Amino acid sequence: MGPIETVASAALNSLSRVSGRLAGAGTFALFHMPFSRSKARPSERELLGTAQVGRVRAGGKSAVTYQWGDGERPVLLVHGWQSRGSRFADFVPGLLDRGYSVVTFDAPGHGDASGRSTTILEYRDIVTGLHDRYGEFEGLVAHSMGVVGSFFALTHGVRVKRIVTISGVCDFDYLIEEFSSALRLRPRLEARLREQIEKKLFPGLPADRTPFSLVHATEDVRAPLLVLHDEGDTRIGVGQGRRIAEAFGGRARLITTTGLGHRRILGDSETVRTVLEFVEHGTVRSAEAATGTVPAE
Repeated sequence: MGPIETVASAALNSLSRVSGRLAGAGTFALFHMPFSRSKARPSERELLGTAQVGRVRAGGKSAVTYQWGDGERPVLLVHGWQSRGSRFADFVPGLLDRGYSVVTFDAPGHGDASGRSTTILEYRDIVTGLHDRYGEFEGLVAHSMGVVGSFFALTHGVRVKRIVTISGVCDFDYLIEEFSSALRLRPRLEARLREQIEKKLFPGLPADRTPFSLVHATEDVRAPLLVLHDEGDTRIGVGQGRRIAEAFGGRARLITTTGLGHRRILGDSETVRTVLEFVEHGTVRSAEAATGTVPAE
């Protein structure tokens, strides 16, 4: 646990002994607040300088958007927690070469966007707003927490032809458990956090489907999936990737890697090649794939 997490853990657990309500509200707020803001690397800054930059509303906030190409045949790239859209820089040239437009964004509290926090509701609003702007996406490539945020939008009417998840979160509950464990929250405080999440993030979902999971999206999301996850991912365990692939059955193919971890997988040349091939053709030629082909719909 880092110094920020240590201080937050002590403060919230101590407050919970005095006022469970205040501690619960504070924990809910902290749950949506990145502990650090990722900066663009020099090569990413150069690429961002060639993008058409705009904004899209997310609740009362706004995300910074980036577009390469003329907007036709759009592919959406969705970043994860404490990350930014430019982390997909290695995918942009290949997608443009194949005739796609590329769209990505920095969510509130991330990258060059303003604010200090974001929620799954804001991810949904951002992806939905971009869908309203560009229409159906030819492909959607999401990383980490961006996966569960994207699928939440897909269950609210966003359409996409092919989906790639990288180091993806399947169950929102997984994020709650990891956060609670990292801050060593007392059981009662974790229960307060869950109450806040159910009330404020998922009020319309049935009790047995709260909090949201990709497992609950299999009927709404019919596009074929490519699921990439590293066996040694210490941030989001590979079990989450396996759950995604299992939930979608024959519509999904799982490819596991070794030695790339949670973030370096995005810059791996084989990962990039595999994703580009899948977005364009709906096929995967990697030796790890069971059949090498994902049927397009």
